[in-house]
Amino acid sequence: MQSPGPDPQKPNIVEIGLGLGSNIGDKPANIAAALARLQERGAVVVAAVSSIYRTAPWGYLDQEDFANACALATTTLQPGELLAEVKAVETELGRKDGVRWGPRLIDIDVLFYGDQVFDSPELVLPHKDLFNRAFVLVPLAEIAPKLRLGGRSVGEAAKAAAELGVKPWDAA
Repeated sequence: MQSPGPDPQKPNIVEIGLGLGSNIGDKPANIAAALARLQERGAVVVAAVSSIYRTAPWGYLDQEDFANACALATTTLQPGELLAEVKAVETELGRKDGVRWGPRLIDIDVLFYGDQVFDSPELVLPHKDLFNRAFVLVPLAEIAPKLRLGGRSVGEAAKAAAELGVKPWDAA
């Protein structure tokens, strides 16, 4: 008997990774609010959230430290639809356009979308800078130490980057 194939009424569920950051106001609460809002909107179902980490700013240095975290979730949205939901949540929570790499109430990055490679002017997946950012690698490795993206190990990359100023949020 032949398999009936995919059910068009049943959307594909894809595992995704999200990177979150905030350095204005109650930073950990902003991250929690962003994840809650994404779930309330039906954009994602959160499966795991890392601890909150403290990271010194880079790029634009005259600002407060960032709180950073990562989340694993599932979605039925296509990459562009997911990005639209992420941007809508950032706006709803009060994010304003400003200086590149400057202060922000909330920043949400889509880090990966299953094992798909996606490249558009608005979105590159896996995230093009993921393996260059300790503030993403360390929390992502906490919740997905065996994850491999583009043939690279997130856990191994995080170990190599762990000394680059990423500390638990409560550490001074």
